[in-house]
Amino acid sequence: MKNLKTQGFVLIDVDVAALNNAGKSTTTNLDNGVATKKIIKNGRKYVYVSGQAWRYWWRNTLQRTFDWNLSPITRDKKIAFTAANPIQYPDDDIFGYMKAAKGEVINEKGEVVKDKKGNPKLENVTVTRISPLKNSALVAVTATTTVENWSSMSRQDGDAVPYTKEEYSTIMKGMFALDLEQVGTFATYNKTGFKNLTEALKKEALDGGAKTISDDFVKKANGESQELVRMTKDIRKERIIDTIYALKYISGGAMQTNNMADVTPKFIILSTMTTGNHPFSHVAINDGTYNQNFVLNIEGLKEVIKDYKEQFEGKIFIGTRSGFLDKEDMAALENLASVHDQVEVSSINTAVDNYCAQLQNQIS
Repeated sequence: MKNLKTQGFVLIDVDVAALNNAGKSTTTNLDNGVATKKIIKNGRKYVYVSGQAWRYWWRNTLQRTFDWNLSPITRDKKIAFTAANPIQYPDDDIFGYMKAAKGEVINEKGEVVKDKKGNPKLENVTVTRISPLKNSALVAVTATTTVENWSSMSRQDGDAVPYTKEEYSTIMKGMFALDLEQVGTFATYNKTGFKNLTEALKKEALDGGAKTISDDFVKKANGESQELVRMTKDIRKERIIDTIYALKYISGGAMQTNNMADVTPKFIILSTMTTGNHPFSHVAINDGTYNQNFVLNIEGLKEVIKDYKEQFEGKIFIGTRSGFLDKEDMAALENLASVHDQVEVSSINTAVDNYCAQLQNQIS
């Protein structure tokens, strides 16, 4: 196991948007005023989209564009959980799950075991899976001034019904990491966070062509490696490639009826690394002035390429939408690519396509 991870960084650029709301506005007397999500850093306000919302867009894009059969959700009193079946549902594999439940005990003949009273015996079949896909929130690069605008529902008799919403224009940055070794690979031993499959699902996986491999990082009490269940390479490749390809088509966000915003990346970095630490967080920064202008930190990108040279596997793909960056930043990126053979600069979709082509040879 090489412990490879896709490390990605994106910038989105939206105008007059309201992508992720935060409930009732406290700056209006109207009962139906809506605020947007904001966070304060160094005394300034930054709008953001929660990591959960970004994941929701991502999952739905995989369903609509790549025909993923999403895991059904079960609601039970105050909790909700998916089917927790990563063999059948790829989103359970990529996005993780937690399901606390009891199941009937099945004997070797496939029959339900019953107690003295004739009732089915139950056993703990709680399963959890840490998501191979981890992502940040999408946070404005520069401090943001929102505008509270009035709207109204006026297509009815009598008085119009007014409401307010907070709108903004900004550039947002986000990071994500996809653990390439974890996708389609499941632990079954009884340890918190590691029991990904029930015995029934383990059998289903092995019957479907999955194999057992040694876990190089977790040992049994006798010093031997624990076993993992790994699905076929073709299935793992398809799930990984679809997840990355989805970035070209990702859509979502609140207020899209009247404030439609394009949330596909306008700038993207894609790389494969042997470390879980994300190095690209400060590639986009504000200039530190009162006006808080957006700056592409080329020197910071050069530093990352130098400092993590031994951790990169293959090329680093940088994509940008035409017109998003100014001529100076584009010239600096092209110069970076001319100096470092490891860096390739292109359009957004070409960068995604070429990175996925590289991934085809990196997935074990």
